[in-house]
Amino acid sequence: MAKKRFNDHPFPYHAEIELEIHTLTNRGVGLGRIALPAENSPTLLDAAASASSGWVVMVPFALPGERVRARVFRNHKNYSEADLLDVLTQSPHRITPRCPLFGRCGGCQYQNFEYTEQRAWKRRQVEELLRHMAGIEFPVSPVIASPQQYGYRSKITPHFNAPRPDADSEMRIGFLKQGTRHELLDVPRCDIATDAINARLPELRADIRTRAAAGEFKRGATLLLRDAGGEVTTDYDRIINERVGDITLHFLARDFFQNNPFILPAFTGYVREQAAASGARHLVDAYCGSGLFALTAARAFERVAGIEISESSVQFARENAAANNIANATFRAGDASAIFAGLDFLPSDTVVIIDPPRKGCDENFLSQLFAYAPRAVVYVSCDPATQMRDLTHFTARGYKLTAVQPFDLFPQTRHLECVITLQAP
Repeated sequence: MAKKRFNDHPFPYHAEIELEIHTLTNRGVGLGRIALPAENSPTLLDAAASASSGWVVMVPFALPGERVRARVFRNHKNYSEADLLDVLTQSPHRITPRCPLFGRCGGCQYQNFEYTEQRAWKRRQVEELLRHMAGIEFPVSPVIASPQQYGYRSKITPHFNAPRPDADSEMRIGFLKQGTRHELLDVPRCDIATDAINARLPELRADIRTRAAAGEFKRGATLLLRDAGGEVTTDYDRIINERVGDITLHFLARDFFQNNPFILPAFTGYVREQAAASGARHLVDAYCGSGLFALTAARAFERVAGIEISESSVQFARENAAANNIANATFRAGDASAIFAGLDFLPSDTVVIIDPPRKGCDENFLSQLFAYAPRAVVYVSCDPATQMRDLTHFTARGYKLTAVQPFDLFPQTRHLECVITLQAP
């Protein structure tokens, strides 16, 4: 198949430009604007564009307030992408990144940015998403910081590709290279992972390379390292025990579970407080998994029901309730077409916690939720963009936004969790 021709409008391939960085996108990329020449002029005007005019250029790892030199590698219909070549005027908040792979590894976006400023910009991005996607002006609370800025991540999943017999270099075991969809960067250490994971990683990498040299692998794979209190497992089916406040939860190593255990007590505590503040006597956790929110909030309610499509997760939630002597919580597997069927809680006396996947809530779920009509909803999201999209459906049904609280579960990266609280009309 012929290689796709480079779109050379408005810049030729690898054109070098200078521009001011005005802001950060919600993907953690520096955004600037540059004035383009008139059609009859062959000369590119310098970056005299204001923050609200001119051609948009995205430059990863450039910070707000900086003047940079960048090299264009892709032109889209209404913006261009460019690699950062040089910082001509530095932000006062630029710092030296801890990881030597920063800028090449696609995992972190903000190691060159002071932590207080990372959080300030994450808060601002939630405000902008709220304004532009939901059409709401509402005060966003300051981002609650992670107790650990590095060494917090309790699960990582490095990858490797199928070994090549003709390869003249060592097998790469790591993560996607910045700006690519398939190319791997070898990562011998991850600074945002826990110390226990980094202590185990060299042994695992050596074992994979030994087995690859012996011809064991015919294709690539994704590895798993999960830290449970200092003990690291690579077994997807290993049962993990995680302590959150005064609750102990167990689940399979491969299952979804929040990967920053250091902030979980504050995170789940806030969700519990927001749910309890509704005055409801009953709680429904509609994406309950192994019971994280339902069980950490159970003692604030008379009755709790956890609903989850996965039968195996429901079984873990039941076992976790019994192990923690929580008798007022029940769990059941709910069919996707009838999530709230059979629930005997009076809706006007019930608060619902939802923590959907990154893609947000689907139309079917929202229709069922609105038909159930709970007193309040506490919506937890790892993607504020899809959360704000869904918020428009709540406000259309008369729900009132009462709180927006971001949590920084992922320092040094663009990611965050956001909790919004909604009251029924």
